[in-house]
Amino acid sequence: MGKKSTWLLAALGALPVVLAAPGHVSREAAEPLLHHKYAHRGLHEKDKSVPENSLAAFARACEAGYGMELDVQLSADGQVVVFHDDDLKRVCGVEKDVCELTFDELRELRLCGTEERIPLFTEVLELVAGRTPMIVELKSGGRNDELCEKTLEILRGYDGVYCIESFNPAIVAWFRKHAPQIVRGQLAMQRDQYDPQLMGGLGPYLLSNTCLNVIARPHFIAYRVGRKAPLVKLAELMGVLRAGWTIRDPKDEEGFDIVIFEFYKA
Repeated sequence: MGKKSTWLLAALGALPVVLAAPGHVSREAAEPLLHHKYAHRGLHEKDKSVPENSLAAFARACEAGYGMELDVQLSADGQVVVFHDDDLKRVCGVEKDVCELTFDELRELRLCGTEERIPLFTEVLELVAGRTPMIVELKSGGRNDELCEKTLEILRGYDGVYCIESFNPAIVAWFRKHAPQIVRGQLAMQRDQYDPQLMGGLGPYLLSNTCLNVIARPHFIAYRVGRKAPLVKLAELMGVLRAGWTIRDPKDEEGFDIVIFEFYKA
């Protein structure tokens, strides 16, 4: 075998490591996040009497001593609001996207038929006030840089423990560049959970395997509970923190450094 062939084989062998390698996080930065379990979208109820991503759900999480995971995105007028879905149909019964309405318009809506309303991110931080840690998921949309900039600006004025995560590797990479000291995570799931046409059909493979760790270098991978893709397992061997979502049975908590749970008392 010639030198060129040997070099090529070595490069191909190293490629998975280059793609999967996580970022380095110090024990000092990671430790405050590892001794809590995180209520998914706050400690909400399955019957929706306490809605997801509501101030009531976050207050209950704090009172029970849990951390919390929550979702942020932008209103039409650029306010950072806490809401999961792109559209308002499932939670508010309105055939509109969140980004189409101003915050004042969003404020008129109710969550799951209760008296709870869509909160500002700043309102949630004021409520939590550093009592328990938070995982802040940034939703991907048409104004990602603006969302990143505004979320970071808000977090810089907050004294509590938090980390960020996103399904979009470009958002995670943005924080790697602009706020490398913040613990950052890559959300991912099994290949068949993605749109099969995403990125010309290549997206499900790249994203399920977290191949874009190469740009984001996450400190943790938050993977949907179930079978893990090969490069995710490789990243774990290289020391990436392991987060699991959404865990609905305590027996599924084993093997995770960070547990994001729902509908039981962890």
